[in-house]
Amino acid sequence: MSKDLIILGSTGSIGKSALNIVRKNKKKFKIKLLTTNQNIKKIYEQAIEFNVKQIVIFDKDKYIKFKQKFKNKKIKVFFNIKDVFINNKFKVFLTINGISGINGLEPTLDLIKYSNNIAIANKESIICGWKFIYKELIKYKSNFIPLDSEHFSIWSLIKNENVDNIKKIYLTASGGPFLHKKLYKIKNIKPKYALKHPNWKMGKKISIDSATMMNKIFETIEAYNIFNIDIKKFEILIHPKSYIHAVVVFKSGLIKFLAHNTTMEIPIASALYGNEKNSTFKNNDFEYDILNGKNFIKPNIINFPLLNILNYKFDKTFFEVILVSINDELVKKYLENKINYISIVRIMLILLKKPCFTKYYRTSPNNINEIKFMVQKTKKILNDYLKINAKNI
Repeated sequence: MSKDLIILGSTGSIGKSALNIVRKNKKKFKIKLLTTNQNIKKIYEQAIEFNVKQIVIFDKDKYIKFKQKFKNKKIKVFFNIKDVFINNKFKVFLTINGISGINGLEPTLDLIKYSNNIAIANKESIICGWKFIYKELIKYKSNFIPLDSEHFSIWSLIKNENVDNIKKIYLTASGGPFLHKKLYKIKNIKPKYALKHPNWKMGKKISIDSATMMNKIFETIEAYNIFNIDIKKFEILIHPKSYIHAVVVFKSGLIKFLAHNTTMEIPIASALYGNEKNSTFKNNDFEYDILNGKNFIKPNIINFPLLNILNYKFDKTFFEVILVSINDELVKKYLENKINYISIVRIMLILLKKPCFTKYYRTSPNNINEIKFMVQKTKKILNDYLKINAKNI
């Protein structure tokens, strides 16, 4: 019997990795729904190849323009997740959320009730809306699987452990393409160089976050939410070869770590197959040579000043929403060549201290609409700031 799947963000790096696994054993899986924002060409190819009869196009203009193209192939096209289930109720074995950015939160909440298991690689959803996600998981008795390699590793390492016995958890970072570069020397570096991650093939947004180390800040907050472990127990450690993804130190003196090659197909395959015997990876030898020599480095706060953000208090307030929203917009502006590289860092640290934002740091959102309102408010304040300070950016 095949397993029914939904893949959110199927045209992105996570989605394509998931489909690579399904492609190897199409009889094992049946894809019920794929989604994209704007990549019509790719989702059309995916829908045809995997015989998918329902897709969602979140971009309204693209949805209107191309829906007939899919109808000609008897593929139903929707503009949002809710519409899919109005007249067609079904529940799938697994939903994979590979959407990038805060826009991944609402589809996640919409789909939990229709998913026995939900695997999330969308860190912004977990950072900004974990309390809402967790509430839905409990309500509908859905299982949660973290897909980020670091969180998947922690989840695997502490699955049968008493969290009170944990002394420290290290999240490893590659250091990105500028590990040994002084920040002032790369202040005007072009996006094409910032996108050249040394180890991983990732989307543009997460590649820039990796370069600035914002990605690791997000992952720390994400781990704090998922595992409900004191955030002070988490620490970032640079491992340039990206072979070890997490290290857990126990009070007993025992230290456990999880290693795997730099491909998201490994944690995704684990979510798809669980402990089934036919879950294999083509290159699963232990590459001990990668671990030889000096491989771990404490991150330099001078080169990665965004790490100062970890001094803020994280308590599921509007702070996390504001943080994610500022970063989303700054990275977008940088990729559009509207601001320089160092402006991502400088403007972020300036704006987080502005009273227009700090007044919200002790208040928590009550629903997703309040999160969406704060996202738009934050982006407006940021864009107003950019206009006023255009000469200095």
